[in-house]
Amino acid sequence: QEILEKYHDLFTLQWEGVIGNMCTPSQADWEQLLTNCSAFLFYGMERFMSHVLLDWLAAMNIPKCHLVILLDLARSQQSYQRITNSDSHKSCLRIALEKPTETAMLLSLTGVGSVIAIQWYTSLEENAERLETLFENLLSFGKTTGQTVHVLQK
Repeated sequence: QEILEKYHDLFTLQWEGVIGNMCTPSQADWEQLLTNCSAFLFYGMERFMSHVLLDWLAAMNIPKCHLVILLDLARSQQSYQRITNSDSHKSCLRIALEKPTETAMLLSLTGVGSVIAIQWYTSLEENAERLETLFENLLSFGKTTGQTVHVLQK
């Protein structure tokens, strides 16, 4: 929340989404957010693809979304329990499609221009640092996504 407030003036007036854990977005919410955005940010627990339906995403056409930033793969005891229970009902192939590289490929096939995603499990605090770096470089400094990713890699 602090990071969003800090960079609020640099966002467009059309900034919308779901913040916090007050409600869980429905598949219709995910669809509306992804199809009506030019950039999409997911900052949450576990794998992004564990929150959306694979069949639904694979059938989408979202060419207006130029950038997807996935700051996922954060883990807590509660999120680990949830994902373990959820995964027990999925095939190994389905779980494999939720990995970062596969998720980026699926998003690319739906028309997304660029995907920035982490590839290893992390904490919410580390993702907050990444988000701060992303916003600072993309919004304050006006760097390209490639330049920003390069900064993140350092």
